[in-house]
Amino acid sequence: MISGLILINKPKNWTSHDVVAKMRKITGIKKIGHSGTLDPFSTGLLILLIGKEATTQQRRFLLLDKTYWAKVKLGAISDTYDPTGRIEENKIDKIPESAKIKEIEKKFVGEFEQMPPAFSAKKIKGKKAYELARAGVTVQLKPKRIKIYELDILSYQWPYLELRAKVSAGTYLRSLAYDIGQKLGVGGYLEELTREQIGPFNLKEAIDLEKITSENWQNYLLSLNKI
Repeated sequence: MISGLILINKPKNWTSHDVVAKMRKITGIKKIGHSGTLDPFSTGLLILLIGKEATTQQRRFLLLDKTYWAKVKLGAISDTYDPTGRIEENKIDKIPESAKIKEIEKKFVGEFEQMPPAFSAKKIKGKKAYELARAGVTVQLKPKRIKIYELDILSYQWPYLELRAKVSAGTYLRSLAYDIGQKLGVGGYLEELTREQIGPFNLKEAIDLEKITSENWQNYLLSLNKI
């Protein structure tokens, strides 16, 4: 019975479930899962778990550390913490200087209690938080202990801040963007996101979804023993 991994470069405006559904059609295999959701506006590495043996090991892959490239827009907030939500521009009295931006690298490295976004897939009494939030229900989530191993500021040109972060499983980059905006006193939300690495798996190894067919998909199947 076929079982293994396929590394996908998830395209923008696709849900992780959309990718799984397409691969079920291509492979004819119903048992397909993934190693952690990417929001539709995000791109990057999505590990597909192909076959029964692979899907039973999903938790092992979900717990791997992850590395992201992110673009944060400062000076505004979003109720979803990303570009899909209701965005409000803030009145800015003073634009943060580069020295203050540089301090972010140290302030957000370590272990923290992070509050997940209200618009998230976290479940509350069996319902996803974003479903409740969209219905106008006040969502009260509990903070989660996460770890940010590395955070590098790549560029800063107001109002945009680009960074790369290596984080523990369960970390929300949307929440990180929001928290950075709050720390700087100007507000912020996550405008773009690319997942570059999951454990030992790199985006450079991934295949574009459009290149996979029913004839060639097995060429991209990796062993479960890579980790």
